[in-house]
Amino acid sequence: METTVQSSPVDEKIRDLCQAIMERPDFSDLRRRIDAFMADEKVKYEYQMLNDSGAILQQKQQNGMEISEEEIGRFEALRESFTKNPVATEFMDAQQEVSRIQDGILKHVQKTLELGRVPTVDDMNDGSCCNSHGGCCS
Repeated sequence: METTVQSSPVDEKIRDLCQAIMERPDFSDLRRRIDAFMADEKVKYEYQMLNDSGAILQQKQQNGMEISEEEIGRFEALRESFTKNPVATEFMDAQQEVSRIQDGILKHVQKTLELGRVPTVDDMNDGSCCNSHGGCCS
């Protein structure tokens, strides 16, 4: 049995936005890089070990505990091994781009709710002359 769900205009625009994201020229490459990482158990394990090790060191530092050279060395070795793997570095690059896309969408929605209207380019730049693509005017 199929049920019909009423869509609001906002729901329809969200679907349009999702479609536009999928139609980006780099979308299939982003997905490929993320999927390659997800399919590689070894690199996922290394990623988890690196994150866990970093979290432990950060917690020790925040609690004023001493971090030994050996602990730092183990972390650096994990990081070096991870960053030498092309699947890992491509995943990290893809993850950064996905985060940039998500941040841009969120910023636009937040600014719309804040202003009560669709933000202009100047609104999005918060009065600065820098743009979301990393460029700034002189």
